Amino acid sequence: MLARVLSSAVIGIDAYLVEVEVDIASGLPSFTTVGLPEAAVKESRERVKSAITNSGYSFPDDRITVNLAPANIKKEGTGFDLPIALGILSATDIIKQKMLARYLVLGELSLDGRIKPVNGSLPMAIAAKEAGYEGIMVPLENGNEASVISGISVLPVETLSQAVDFFRGFRQIETAKTDITSLFGKNCQFEVDFSEVKGQEHAKRALEIAASGGHNLIMIGPPGSGKTMLAKCISSILPPITFEEALETTKIYSVIGMLPKGDALITRRPFRSPHHTISDAGLIGGGHIPRPGEVSLAHNGVLFLDELPEFKKHVLEVLRQPLEDLKVTISRASSTITYPSSFMLVAAMNPCPCGYLSDPKHECRCTYQQIHRYRAKISGPLLDRIDIHVEVPAVHYSDLVGEVKAESSEEILKRVADARAIQSERFRQMKIYCNAQMSSRHVKKHCKIDEASGNILESAIDKLGLSARAFNRILKIARTIADLDSKEEILSQHIAEAIQYRNLDRKKAFHS
Repeated sequence: MLARVLSSAVIGIDAYLVEVEVDIASGLPSFTTVGLPEAAVKESRERVKSAITNSGYSFPDDRITVNLAPANIKKEGTGFDLPIALGILSATDIIKQKMLARYLVLGELSLDGRIKPVNGSLPMAIAAKEAGYEGIMVPLENGNEASVISGISVLPVETLSQAVDFFRGFRQIETAKTDITSLFGKNCQFEVDFSEVKGQEHAKRALEIAASGGHNLIMIGPPGSGKTMLAKCISSILPPITFEEALETTKIYSVIGMLPKGDALITRRPFRSPHHTISDAGLIGGGHIPRPGEVSLAHNGVLFLDELPEFKKHVLEVLRQPLEDLKVTISRASSTITYPSSFMLVAAMNPCPCGYLSDPKHECRCTYQQIHRYRAKISGPLLDRIDIHVEVPAVHYSDLVGEVKAESSEEILKRVADARAIQSERFRQMKIYCNAQMSSRHVKKHCKIDEASGNILESAIDKLGLSARAFNRILKIARTIADLDSKEEILSQHIAEAIQYRNLDRKKAFHS
């Protein structure tokens, strides 16, 4: 007899439907799985057989053939255990095919019939809804995650016998529900607040501009000047994540099993800070079965690279594509997978190997060649893609002990949110969310400058030898500064301030 059960698998962060066909025919007992199954899928036969037997059902001593369609895509993971088991029970007339056809099913089986969680239940729930199915049956621990998607019934089950009883009409399963409003309403406390940062007003201003326009930023300063603390503070002034952004970010964490236990949705912008020993595959993504890297895990959030020149040069160079295209494409012989990677890069570095170049209170013992070799690890094309370069000097004693009350993150966030609201209105007809994402065409349209501003910019380009990309970056930063001032036009003071944030270009011109 033949039975069909619908299941799902993922490619990248998107799910596709898989039709599990089970045929039981007379012959010597055998269990064959076809349709490009990987090792974990092939091993399901032992789990399925034990789970069915230990749940009190008889396992057929016949020739069983399981086909996973479409047969031209490699099937990975353990989520096909439950649909295969239900398919076998349907083919032996224990479950009616009509009931099975209304639901998408996924779950891993243990030998005693318990159903274990699987990765990617969120994109699979989206696929089930788009295909018009009545509901999706998932393991109990995946219930909250899948129920984020409205308009589809999510049935969480703990055991194989529960699932069988439901499809036989002997049991009702309460659908899982998630209150999205309460998820976003949770009080988000950040580790560090801007009010705790002593001094560094210039750096704080640069971070505010970066957060307002989504600009990439690099901080240069001696050890102990507060670069890492400032970087951690930036999460507290970024606009709250939207539901669409949260959904896309959660899909990435869901497909690789990194969604925190008990969380239905990621409701805070990610902050990723990989160690400088990371490989290019760890940063950008890759492996035999391509997995997303840190640039994708930081999607819609912040990627912080501390001690930037300590990263291997070839590792830093792979950042060029995601910084420009906001996505990463990983190609393998069997498939090509694209992961989103729209993140804000925040980097920190010392001015020289010892860290004390230009520090008035410490003597720098580095030679010119050592300094040049140290900075050469960061290529010109990569620096061009970092909008804001800002110096973070050592903190003065008077700032450390002073009683001057610094602005809190909440106060800065209000200005950032107002600037982002202006940008949302400006780009409402386009797939752009902040000034940093503007293309050359958008820069030409929205970053017009007057003659006085043009003269300032021309003088800076002649002296610093800026590239066309750096020229566009300055205009984007100036546009963000004007938005913070609630000005429609970009004024000369906005251009002048934007030029100040190309610190490494000035040093490059000086050394040449």
